[in-house]
Amino acid sequence: MSAQAIKGGQGDIRAETEGVTTSANLPPKSLVFLDQVDAVVSATARFELPSDEEGFLTMARLYRSPENLLRTELVPAFEETLGANAALMSAEDYFQGGKTEFNNEFERQLADGIYLVRRIEKRVKVESGRAGTANVALGENQEQFGDEFKIVFLVEKLLDETGQPKRKRQAFEKFGISVTSARVTDVRPNIKFQERMGLRQQAAADRAIAREQRVQEEEQRLLAITRGEREVAERQAAAKVEQIQKTTDAETEKQLAITAAERARESARIRQERAQILLDTARIDAQAKQVSADAAAYEKTAILEADNALAQKLAAYVEVQKVWAEAFAFRNVPTTVFGAREGGLGTGGDISRFIDLMTMQAAKGLAVDPSIARKSSE
Repeated sequence: MSAQAIKGGQGDIRAETEGVTTSANLPPKSLVFLDQVDAVVSATARFELPSDEEGFLTMARLYRSPENLLRTELVPAFEETLGANAALMSAEDYFQGGKTEFNNEFERQLADGIYLVRRIEKRVKVESGRAGTANVALGENQEQFGDEFKIVFLVEKLLDETGQPKRKRQAFEKFGISVTSARVTDVRPNIKFQERMGLRQQAAADRAIAREQRVQEEEQRLLAITRGEREVAERQAAAKVEQIQKTTDAETEKQLAITAAERARESARIRQERAQILLDTARIDAQAKQVSADAAAYEKTAILEADNALAQKLAAYVEVQKVWAEAFAFRNVPTTVFGAREGGLGTGGDISRFIDLMTMQAAKGLAVDPSIARKSSE
């Protein structure tokens, strides 16, 4: 057997096509959630009848027909459980991820019994106060206003002495009827709640967008900082490279200058040593020439002193004789010469005597005695 509250249901109870079971089609049920939000709910449930003869006969004697069983027991249990289940959860919780929990609780309560609960009204402090906007001069730093507390409604499940939730048992359980499935298929809250949820969704979307924008702005800020730090690091690295390059160039120039100076100093030292060598060589050569000249002069002096320069004197004497001989040989004389008398022209003998006189004068100048010393006959 089944009971369902669906759109288009007329509340009729009829047999299925195969005529084996019956079902109840109910219109969507209007429920009130914990936060006083009403909603139209569609749900379905299936029940299994007892298979033992005694239980079935007891149920048949009590309810007489399947339609009566649905109308007086199963449908009321279905509707009561659906309403009790809605009282355990707020509409906001349902639409904020509580749908699965809502369905599970509905099935458990329909099968095992409705929870006995106690509704509690509680004041809860708001985590962040609301800021006013009346004072324009304060800008974003507005003063807090309004109540920092809000009223919330809680439902506590009553527990037995074993710590298990107390339940109102379903009446159909004593006949052996069990629940095979129970589902909430649709929940449609009122228009105001939908509008409010739309505004909240829009606000949540705006907050998400703002959050994303803040994250993006923070990323942009961090990116700008990182880019700036990278640019600073690049400039520092470039400056350091330039400084190192300049230092290297200066050190290279210094080394080149030192090398050039050392080369120049070495060249100067080599030139100085070469000049010293040349000077020493020239001095030695000069000394050698001086020694040679002194030796030659000494030799000549010794030779001259040995024979009173006889060889030189004889050579000079010979040269003088050659001159006078050539002069005598090439003299101009008449073809015929007569012998002169005393007081007349001279003859060849006179010329000979003149030459002898000049020869004697030259020999006297050379300190040479041209006369031949004759040995005494004795």
